[in-house]
Amino acid sequence: MGGCPIAGVIWQHIHYIVGLQRLGHEVYYVEDGLRYPYDPEAFTITDDFSYAARTLARLAGEHGFADRWCFCARYGEQPRTAGLSLEKLRELYSDCDAALNICGSHDMNEDLLTVKRLIYVESDPGVEQIKIDLESDDVRNYLEKHAVLFTFGELVGTAHFPVPLHGIEWHPTRQPVVTDLWHTGDAPAEGAVYTSICNWSTSGKKDIEWRGSNYLWSKSLEFLKFVEAPHRCGEVFELATDIKDDAELRRFEENGWHLISPHELSNDWSRYRDYIRSSKGEFTVAKDQYTRLRTGWFSDRSACYLAAGRPVITQETGFSEFYGGSAGLLPFTTMDDLVAAAASVRGDYAKHSQAAFDLAREFFEAEKVLGALLHCAGI
Repeated sequence: MGGCPIAGVIWQHIHYIVGLQRLGHEVYYVEDGLRYPYDPEAFTITDDFSYAARTLARLAGEHGFADRWCFCARYGEQPRTAGLSLEKLRELYSDCDAALNICGSHDMNEDLLTVKRLIYVESDPGVEQIKIDLESDDVRNYLEKHAVLFTFGELVGTAHFPVPLHGIEWHPTRQPVVTDLWHTGDAPAEGAVYTSICNWSTSGKKDIEWRGSNYLWSKSLEFLKFVEAPHRCGEVFELATDIKDDAELRRFEENGWHLISPHELSNDWSRYRDYIRSSKGEFTVAKDQYTRLRTGWFSDRSACYLAAGRPVITQETGFSEFYGGSAGLLPFTTMDDLVAAAASVRGDYAKHSQAAFDLAREFFEAEKVLGALLHCAGI
């Protein structure tokens, strides 16, 4: 079960669907909730879910789940659906072996609670754990409706992660990637540059105060810490993002960044993939929450770069406790780390490209990740 149909989110869920299909499961995709959908063509939240329905129908045809999808809008007087009927959706919930609530994007309802084994997959570690520590009954009640909880924060529950769990058990997982949907075996074209795609200032949405500090759910301030990176590294860094603040925009332009609009990439999942494949690699940062809380989080988008054979230079969150750290995936904490990483890739690009793909195959391949998740969940 997924969230709003934006390119990065679409790929995130396609990897679950295709990976589970390849493990031999019959997979359905459902979007079900009270939240009004976002229409990226109109740049607005709307009660009209026709864009979402068209997107899901097209995706279903491309990836083998035609007639096995549903958009259920529960806002309004009565639930309305596209794809499966409400009756068929209710049968599916009561008959299925399990349902994955990806990113916790679904509100609870009586129909959903008939699922025998509801599995929560948390993509943003830190906030839920802090809310539990702050004694949020709403969050605890929501989580307890799930049979098993997974998190991309692989250090959650370890000595590295400072937030107490209060008896709630979190199991580590990773973003699955179907590597053959990304890998081409070709080197990037001459003149290719490091890229990344991100929302700019998302603070305020999931910012949270804990023990006297405000933990931010935004990459913008982290990027600003490394605004001199192009000049220091001798590389071109390009961001597909939307910086609204004129002063911030000037700082990036003065430091040699290329900035492009993210909207076309967000609306078209094929173009999103082509953009990653045509890159030299990814340079990116992590959200403040992920780094300061030492979560061990890793980006689903960065995993796609690896699968495409594109080296990734990214801010350390603790993930190097498990993978990366030398070739193909280079973490940094300081500007000196970043400069050294860029020099290393420049010195032997072919080695880093192959290592990136090898890392994707070993640590993120969908069948491996999802096989382990299902085994842990008792399925």
